Amino acid sequence: MNLNQLENFVRVAEHGSFSKAALVLGIAQPALSRQVRALEVELREPLFLRHGRGVQLTEIGRRLLEHCHGILHLVSQVKVDLAAQRDEPVGQIAIALPPTLARHHTLPLIQAFRKDMPQARMAIIEGFSTHITEWLTSGRVDLGLVYNPEPSPALEIRPLREEKICLVSPAHESPARTVPLRDLSKYPLVMPARGNSFRKLMESAAAMRGVKLNVEWEVSSVPVILDLVSAGLGHAALAEDAIRPFQRLKRLSVAPFVQPEIKITLCLVTPAQRRATTLRQRTEALIVQMISPARHAG
Repeated sequence: MNLNQLENFVRVAEHGSFSKAALVLGIAQPALSRQVRALEVELREPLFLRHGRGVQLTEIGRRLLEHCHGILHLVSQVKVDLAAQRDEPVGQIAIALPPTLARHHTLPLIQAFRKDMPQARMAIIEGFSTHITEWLTSGRVDLGLVYNPEPSPALEIRPLREEKICLVSPAHESPARTVPLRDLSKYPLVMPARGNSFRKLMESAAAMRGVKLNVEWEVSSVPVILDLVSAGLGHAALAEDAIRPFQRLKRLSVAPFVQPEIKITLCLVTPAQRRATTLRQRTEALIVQMISPARHAG
């Protein structure tokens, strides 16, 4: 196998179609099919299941895709590392952001990145904090913003700012200006699925004080959670940062938790064993400037 075959395999997997991948790659579909078939022959396993709407990965194909992300990223890092000897921010850097931050910060981050480092490229990947730490460890991404990351010798963690967790309610059901945690069980909740940072933090805080959460709906998307709350279908427990990008804030009432106050920490996380290139250092500086409490408060 060669890098070209692996890159083409990844594109087919991402698009779920040989024809779409061929258009993106700018090559003929028969040539693309032959390259993937050569991989299947070499590995002696089918990588895709063909159907009328396109293709989907087999179990072996999924495992190969995981390896390909690491391999291709490592090759990119070799190019970046060699270019860094000239102290030039070139190559590609992969950044992972939680969905709420991605929606709020992707555009200004790309604009600042393009202005500061025109010879470099940046890929932004959305994911929950638990997934982002896995991607950092496996080498799929170079840095990430993570809420309350678990300490690990494989990761360097730099706290950037704290966010208060608030009860988010429909505007017409506005509670007091603050909400004691002991009262949380009174509110029917719309919460992210288990494993989400906000969900884990609230479950832990409630359990420590003997408070039972009344979870009526589980929804993975924070914007959809806020849509449901604004429609009067429940309440949510979210960080201020997750609420801020919502376009219909007047439909919501936001009250921080007290007794105790609950906060979540946003951190910049990087792989501990990987040398920081000029590109990564400059990108980190852009992110820190963008996420800093002073900038945030303004």
